[in-house]
Amino acid sequence: MAKTKKKTKKSVSKSNMFKAHNQIEPKALSQARSDVKIWKNAEALATHPESPKMFPLHNLYKDILKDGLLSSQIENRNNKTLGSGFSIKKANGDTDEDVTKSLKQSILFGKVMGYILDVKYHGFTVLEFDYDKDGKAIVKLIPRQNILPKQKLFLKDSSDDKGVVYTDLKEYGTWILDFGDDDDLGIINKAVPHALFKRFAASCWSELCEIMGIPPRVMKTDTANKSALNRAENMMKDWGAAAWFIIDHDEKIEWAQSTQSKGEVYEGLKNFCNNEMSLLISGAIIGQDTKHGNKGKEESSQEVLQDLVTADKNNLQKNINEKVLPALKAIGVIPYEDFTFEFDLVEDLGELWSRTKDVINSPSKDVPNEWIETKFGIPVIDKVQPAEKQLGHYPGFFD
Repeated sequence: MAKTKKKTKKSVSKSNMFKAHNQIEPKALSQARSDVKIWKNAEALATHPESPKMFPLHNLYKDILKDGLLSSQIENRNNKTLGSGFSIKKANGDTDEDVTKSLKQSILFGKVMGYILDVKYHGFTVLEFDYDKDGKAIVKLIPRQNILPKQKLFLKDSSDDKGVVYTDLKEYGTWILDFGDDDDLGIINKAVPHALFKRFAASCWSELCEIMGIPPRVMKTDTANKSALNRAENMMKDWGAAAWFIIDHDEKIEWAQSTQSKGEVYEGLKNFCNNEMSLLISGAIIGQDTKHGNKGKEESSQEVLQDLVTADKNNLQKNINEKVLPALKAIGVIPYEDFTFEFDLVEDLGELWSRTKDVINSPSKDVPNEWIETKFGIPVIDKVQPAEKQLGHYPGFFD
């Protein structure tokens, strides 16, 4: 290698650097109730050919991600990738143990991986590296509200029309990185209507419980008799746990008949929306339908999810090798050498154990005990052979 010199963060010039995250003007999020009309308007603004605005749509995404199922499905899929082992390989194919260990323990690298994984949900994403006051490398997510993807504009105020073309800055490619397609609005955009309909169904269901959950109490009395009416009102107000009253023979207390509906319509809509969001994120309905579920269905669903996770890993690996590692070298986080990021291969131990047993039972092949102990964690010793077999005596051998 011609270049073996290691750059450190002290050798990186940070004078007159453009720092986007220090220039952003905070905006208060609207607390107005979101509906389909707001979503369609936000989507139209985001895709406007001449004067796009991204902040309405991404503000809506933040609101939508309050949905428990949607956020849990996203975290579940991401965690399967973030929890996988990886290695940093040298040019000769060997693992650089020091750099690998450093990045595995790095908060910065973990955040970068998470931000890149989120691109498929949120759409186009811009990250910015920096050093904190203690000289530690950090990464900041530039609010997606402040980025116009097609124009490659950074907006100090998300509602502005003019900003800085960040791809023209000298920091682009080292301190500033972008990921994703500039016309991709993310998977969450497809989940928005389902999350809104689910919220509507839950609201209506809650209202039904409030109105009809406890049947109204009805007391019949002589309303023309003021004293009787006052006594009846006081009794109804004081009605609580273990309440009892003495009423006149002309008075009567009863329960009104409540509606026959128990909210089946709202429950059906809620379940439909949950299933649609699960299909969007996980490719299947995983662990949601316990009534009609079974082991085979769950296993096949997990296989579909694993295919998506494998695709996530491949995409993440490409982005890290093409963009992240060169940037980390340039800003002095890792040595300036030829490195490659690779996920560790995950073996199917069940299939491997089945094949191992076939080899052990083979009359001509065997498997070393040390390999079995290392691979499966099972202490292994050889079986004691019968005395006749140890002496080479078999029935009929000397007969």
